[in-house]
This record gives sequence, C-alpha cells and structure tokens, in this order.
Amino acid sequence: MQEQGGFFHPEVSPGVEALVRDVIAQVADKWTMLILEALEEHGTLRFTQIGRIVGGISQKMLTKTVRQMECDGLITRKVHPVIPPHVDYTQTELGRELTAAFCGVWVWAETYYAQVEAARAAFKAREGR
Repeated sequence: MQEQGGFFHPEVSPGVEALVRDVIAQVADKWTMLILEALEEHGTLRFTQIGRIVGGISQKMLTKTVRQMECDGLITRKVHPVIPPHVDYTQTELGRELTAAFCGVWVWAETYYAQVEAARAAFKAREGR
C-alpha cells in the first residue's frame, strides 16, 4: 500500500485514480447532487421541473450540469419530437448508485449538525469573528 493524498490504498491504475478524482470533482459540485436527489425523489422530470425543484440554479448552469451528467452516464435524456420540445431526464443505474453512496453524507449531516454548528460557533468566538 502506498500513501496518496493522505489515504493508504493498494496500487490502482492511473485510469481508476483519474476517474475517482473526476467523480469527486463532479459530486463536489452541489448542483449534481441536488439534481440526482430531485430525480431520485420524483422520478423522470422535464428540464424546467428540475430547475424548479432544485431552485436557485440558472438555466445556463442547469444545462451545463445535466449535459455533464449525461456524458458521465448518471442520467439519460430523451427528446420527444413535439413542439415545443419536450425533454425528459431520468436517473440511470450509475446515478442511483452514486446517490446511494452519498446518502451517507446526508445521514452524517443530520446526525452531527448540532455538533458542527457548535464547533463553528466556538471557532468564531476564539477567532473573534
């Protein structure tokens, strides 16, 4: 095992390591996780529905995010040949697995919210902020 980035793990191929870094960078984007959560809770959604449910996301950012998610295989996009255009987005199995993997973060946040807030308040008090 070797140490990389503060973690010990067996030798991994550069391709796997690059994928892990890419996924972490993508998931660290709050919009990706919020969109996955919306699709998990509501099933297949239209573009405008995703924007309404997620809230606070610009149309440009929503477009960029869903395109990257489709590229990564987290969602599928189906265009219906009608006027005006009707586009549906659905979570893929990869997207559902990623959602399940990060569900632990939500559980952790719910469990330790008060402790984190207390630590932040104590830090601000010590730092005089």
